[in-house]
Amino acid sequence: MAAARPHRPRQRGGAAPYVLLLPALVLLVLFLIIPIGYTIWLSVRASRVTGGGLGLRTESFVGLANYVGAITDSAYAHSVLRMLGYGVIVVPTMLGLALLFALLLDSRGARLTSFTRLGIFLPYAVPGVIASLLWGFLYLPGVSPIRAAFEAVRLPAPDFLGSGSVLFSVANIGIWGGVGFNMIVLYTALRGLPAELDDAARVDGASELQIALRIKVPLIAPALVMTGIFSLIASLQVFSEPSTLQPLTDSISFTWVPLMTIYRDAFVNNDIYTAAAASVLLALGTLAVSLAVLSFLQKRAFGEDR
Repeated sequence: MAAARPHRPRQRGGAAPYVLLLPALVLLVLFLIIPIGYTIWLSVRASRVTGGGLGLRTESFVGLANYVGAITDSAYAHSVLRMLGYGVIVVPTMLGLALLFALLLDSRGARLTSFTRLGIFLPYAVPGVIASLLWGFLYLPGVSPIRAAFEAVRLPAPDFLGSGSVLFSVANIGIWGGVGFNMIVLYTALRGLPAELDDAARVDGASELQIALRIKVPLIAPALVMTGIFSLIASLQVFSEPSTLQPLTDSISFTWVPLMTIYRDAFVNNDIYTAAAASVLLALGTLAVSLAVLSFLQKRAFGEDR
């Protein structure tokens, strides 16, 4: 009978895990926690001039006055409504196109999938400012080939930068740049599904459309939720597209979306305190909307009740 091995106490990792986590924790504190705390601190303070015309400028605590000022600012309120309209256009359209392309590429009869994936993904690799400039030249009267084509056949040329259409023109840039990334995420999720599901459905007589809508889409619901949340957050933080197009048209003001309003307050009006309060409000709104959407969808997508 073999002798029983002596029990050895489990060795603890010691300080090694904490040493490995230390760089990440330092970066988290320096570049996330401290900036957020400093922004909140600025948002409850304001600069006051004391002592008359040539008095000293001092910083004082004002509580929630900056938040009240930001909420009651009509320019900020209109920018929020414009941003919500932008999101209503961009998020469903972008996700719908991404899902359509992913399903088409994953279908059995798809050809040249590698080339097609690259072509759809390529706009995502173009920086937002560059993409806005490219589309700006396509929109701008006098240099727009689209307007020239309409004029060549004696049709009314569309005014892409007019007050009634500029929201859709800006949304088009966001959709053009974001479809590729979301398509890659959804296509990767589709490629991870067992091939036996497709084979079993085809044996039962299901068409490609039925397989896509009744089998594939429900199974990649978690990926759809993830891309939806990311797209929603990106829409709530839109800045580069309208700010790049702003010099080309009078239809885009300096306060067209919330981040442009915050930029104006901080760097044009030199009011960093109101800008900080508006930034905190935007961050809280983004967090609240994201959590609300995730809570609404997580039971269906992830099978969770809470």
